[in-house]
Amino acid sequence: MIDPQNREIRPTLDEIGAYIRNPLFQNLCSRLQTDYRCKEKIEFSACSWEPGWNVKFRKSGKTLCTIYPRESFFRIMVVIGQKEKEAISALLADCSRRLKDIYRETPEGNGQRWLMIDLEDPDALYDDVLRLIHIRSGKELSKQKTNH
Repeated sequence: MIDPQNREIRPTLDEIGAYIRNPLFQNLCSRLQTDYRCKEKIEFSACSWEPGWNVKFRKSGKTLCTIYPRESFFRIMVVIGQKEKEAISALLADCSRRLKDIYRETPEGNGQRWLMIDLEDPDALYDDVLRLIHIRSGKELSKQKTNH
């Protein structure tokens, strides 16, 4: 069992999955690796908001999301910047009430919203997160540009 606060021992992705004990974690990691051809980067953060080990998925130098392990669930952070703001605003109408609340309650700073979303169950919120990540990846944005 990993100790998410022990910076001396870097866990593997499998060890983090065993700690979380939630199949959504492995499912999300697989989707990110397959759909966006990105690899995880396991880092230790001393940040006062979310200290401990986390898993970042990056594509073309951009972080698609950061996962913070918890026992039986995980917290995922998706940053919504200026480039994604218009696409996300359009998407929100079709999202779950929980995501709308998270978006509304997350303050904007420097043109960004750092959405912190707890994922426990395979529900609409999980699907919403996948759509946020898709927009964050730039795929949705490049489609919009070609349509104009």
